Amino acid sequence: MLSLDSPRWRELVHAYGAAGDTPDLLRRLRDFPKSDSDEEPWSSIWSSLAHQGDVHSASFAAVPHVVSALAANPLRCDSGYFQFPAWIEICRVKTGAKIPADLEQAYFDALDSLPELAAKWAVQEWTDSDLASVMSALAAAKGYQGIAEAVMEINDRNAAGARDWLVEH
Repeated sequence: MLSLDSPRWRELVHAYGAAGDTPDLLRRLRDFPKSDSDEEPWSSIWSSLAHQGDVHSASFAAVPHVVSALAANPLRCDSGYFQFPAWIEICRVKTGAKIPADLEQAYFDALDSLPELAAKWAVQEWTDSDLASVMSALAAAKGYQGIAEAVMEINDRNAAGARDWLVEH
Protein backbone atom coordinates (compact mmCIF):
# COMPACT_ATOMS: atom_id res chain seq x y z
CA MET A 1 0.00 0.00 0.00
CA LEU A 2 1.35 3.40 -0.95
CA SER A 3 2.35 5.29 2.18
CA LEU A 4 0.29 8.38 2.85
CA ASP A 5 3.60 10.19 3.32
CA SER A 6 4.94 9.16 -0.08
CA PRO A 7 5.81 11.93 -2.54
CA ARG A 8 4.29 9.62 -5.19
CA TRP A 9 0.84 11.08 -4.36
CA ARG A 10 1.89 14.34 -6.05
CA GLU A 11 2.57 12.35 -9.23
CA LEU A 12 -0.83 10.63 -9.13
CA VAL A 13 -3.92 12.37 -10.45
CA HIS A 14 -7.58 12.60 -9.57
CA ALA A 15 -10.49 14.39 -11.24
CA TYR A 16 -9.12 17.83 -10.41
CA GLY A 17 -5.41 17.34 -11.12
CA ALA A 18 -2.51 16.33 -8.90
CA ALA A 19 -3.55 14.13 -5.98
CA GLY A 20 -1.29 15.65 -3.33
CA ASP A 21 -4.37 16.46 -1.24
CA THR A 22 -5.64 12.88 -1.17
CA PRO A 23 -3.50 11.53 1.71
CA ASP A 24 -5.00 14.08 4.12
CA LEU A 25 -8.50 12.96 3.15
CA LEU A 26 -7.58 9.31 3.62
CA ARG A 27 -5.97 9.97 7.01
CA ARG A 28 -9.35 11.23 8.22
CA LEU A 29 -10.83 7.77 7.62
CA ARG A 30 -8.96 6.60 10.74
CA ASP A 31 -11.70 8.36 12.72
CA PHE A 32 -14.36 6.27 10.91
CA PRO A 33 -16.54 9.12 9.62
CA LYS A 34 -19.90 8.25 8.14
CA SER A 35 -19.67 7.86 4.39
CA ASP A 36 -22.42 10.35 3.67
CA SER A 37 -21.41 11.84 0.34
CA ASP A 38 -22.42 15.31 1.53
CA GLU A 39 -19.96 15.25 4.44
CA GLU A 40 -16.18 15.46 4.51
CA PRO A 41 -13.92 13.69 3.93
CA TRP A 42 -16.20 11.46 1.87
CA SER A 43 -17.58 14.25 -0.29
CA SER A 44 -14.09 15.07 -1.53
CA ILE A 45 -13.05 11.42 -1.77
CA TRP A 46 -16.01 10.59 -3.99
CA SER A 47 -15.84 13.72 -6.11
CA SER A 48 -12.11 13.55 -6.76
CA LEU A 49 -11.55 9.80 -7.00
CA ALA A 50 -14.80 8.50 -8.52
CA HIS A 51 -16.07 11.58 -10.31
CA GLN A 52 -19.01 10.73 -12.59
CA GLY A 53 -17.71 7.22 -13.16
CA ASP A 54 -14.18 8.27 -14.03
CA VAL A 55 -11.31 6.77 -12.08
CA HIS A 56 -7.74 7.93 -11.96
CA SER A 57 -4.36 6.74 -10.73
CA ALA A 58 -5.06 8.13 -7.25
CA SER A 59 -8.32 6.15 -7.12
CA PHE A 60 -6.36 2.92 -7.23
CA ALA A 61 -3.92 4.13 -4.57
CA ALA A 62 -6.83 5.17 -2.33
CA VAL A 63 -8.75 1.87 -2.35
CA PRO A 64 -6.25 0.02 -0.11
CA HIS A 65 -6.49 2.84 2.43
CA VAL A 66 -10.29 2.75 2.49
CA VAL A 67 -10.21 -1.03 2.91
CA SER A 68 -7.50 -0.71 5.56
CA ALA A 69 -9.76 1.60 7.57
CA LEU A 70 -12.54 -0.94 7.21
CA ALA A 71 -10.23 -3.75 8.33
CA ALA A 72 -9.05 -1.76 11.35
CA ASN A 73 -12.52 -1.79 12.88
CA PRO A 74 -15.30 -3.11 10.63
CA LEU A 75 -18.07 -2.37 13.11
CA ARG A 76 -17.20 1.34 13.24
CA CYS A 77 -17.48 1.64 9.46
CA ASP A 78 -20.65 1.96 7.46
CA SER A 79 -21.40 0.31 4.14
CA GLY A 80 -19.81 3.13 2.17
CA TYR A 81 -16.44 1.59 3.00
CA PHE A 82 -17.59 -1.34 0.83
CA GLN A 83 -19.36 0.76 -1.78
CA PHE A 84 -16.34 2.91 -2.61
CA PRO A 85 -13.93 0.10 -3.60
CA ALA A 86 -16.76 -1.67 -5.45
CA TRP A 87 -17.51 1.47 -7.47
CA ILE A 88 -13.83 2.06 -8.28
CA GLU A 89 -13.55 -1.52 -9.57
CA ILE A 90 -16.80 -1.24 -11.55
CA CYS A 91 -15.56 1.98 -13.16
CA ARG A 92 -12.09 0.55 -13.82
CA VAL A 93 -13.58 -2.25 -15.87
CA LYS A 94 -16.16 -0.07 -17.63
CA THR A 95 -13.64 2.57 -18.66
CA GLY A 96 -10.68 0.27 -19.28
CA ALA A 97 -8.58 2.38 -16.90
CA LYS A 98 -5.08 1.06 -16.31
CA ILE A 99 -3.76 0.62 -12.79
CA PRO A 100 -0.19 1.88 -12.42
CA ALA A 101 2.06 -1.15 -11.99
CA ASP A 102 3.35 -0.03 -8.58
CA LEU A 103 -0.23 0.20 -7.23
CA GLU A 104 -1.69 -2.95 -8.74
CA GLN A 105 -0.78 -5.52 -6.07
CA ALA A 106 -2.08 -3.47 -3.14
CA TYR A 107 -5.25 -2.62 -5.05
CA PHE A 108 -6.12 -6.23 -5.83
CA ASP A 109 -5.09 -7.39 -2.35
CA ALA A 110 -7.55 -4.86 -0.90
CA LEU A 111 -10.35 -6.15 -3.14
CA ASP A 112 -9.49 -9.73 -2.19
CA SER A 113 -9.95 -8.90 1.50
CA LEU A 114 -13.53 -7.61 1.07
CA PRO A 115 -15.32 -10.98 1.46
CA GLU A 116 -13.69 -11.65 4.83
CA LEU A 117 -14.46 -8.11 5.97
CA ALA A 118 -18.08 -8.51 4.86
CA ALA A 119 -18.37 -11.56 7.09
CA LYS A 120 -17.06 -9.57 10.06
CA TRP A 121 -19.40 -6.68 9.24
CA ALA A 122 -22.41 -9.00 8.94
CA VAL A 123 -23.06 -9.21 12.69
CA GLN A 124 -24.87 -5.87 12.74
CA GLU A 125 -28.26 -4.91 11.36
CA TRP A 126 -28.37 -3.94 7.70
CA THR A 127 -30.53 -1.69 5.56
CA ASP A 128 -31.28 -2.49 1.95
CA SER A 129 -28.62 0.06 1.01
CA ASP A 130 -26.08 -1.74 3.21
CA LEU A 131 -26.97 -5.04 1.58
CA ALA A 132 -26.56 -3.59 -1.92
CA SER A 133 -23.18 -2.03 -1.06
CA VAL A 134 -21.76 -5.18 0.50
CA MET A 135 -23.13 -7.50 -2.19
CA SER A 136 -21.72 -5.18 -4.83
CA ALA A 137 -18.32 -5.26 -3.15
CA LEU A 138 -18.41 -9.06 -3.01
CA ALA A 139 -19.28 -9.29 -6.70
CA ALA A 140 -16.58 -6.78 -7.66
CA ALA A 141 -13.99 -8.58 -5.53
CA LYS A 142 -14.79 -11.84 -7.29
CA GLY A 143 -14.58 -10.35 -10.78
CA TYR A 144 -18.28 -9.90 -11.51
CA GLN A 145 -18.32 -6.17 -12.19
CA GLY A 146 -21.55 -6.30 -14.22
CA ILE A 147 -23.37 -7.95 -11.36
CA ALA A 148 -21.67 -5.58 -8.92
CA GLU A 149 -23.06 -2.59 -10.79
CA ALA A 150 -26.56 -4.07 -11.07
CA VAL A 151 -26.65 -5.00 -7.39
CA MET A 152 -25.49 -1.53 -6.37
CA GLU A 153 -28.68 -0.11 -7.90
CA ILE A 154 -31.11 -2.51 -6.22
CA ASN A 155 -33.09 -1.51 -3.17
CA ASP A 156 -36.24 -2.76 -1.49
CA ARG A 157 -38.42 -0.43 -3.57
CA ASN A 158 -37.18 -1.56 -6.98
CA ALA A 159 -36.25 -5.19 -6.30
CA ALA A 160 -39.59 -6.62 -7.46
CA GLY A 161 -39.42 -4.71 -10.73
CA ALA A 162 -35.84 -5.81 -11.30
CA ARG A 163 -36.78 -9.42 -10.60
CA ASP A 164 -39.75 -9.22 -12.98
CA TRP A 165 -37.55 -7.75 -15.71
CA LEU A 166 -35.01 -10.54 -15.26
CA VAL A 167 -37.70 -13.21 -15.47
CA GLU A 168 -39.10 -11.67 -18.65
CA HIS A 169 -35.69 -11.47 -20.30
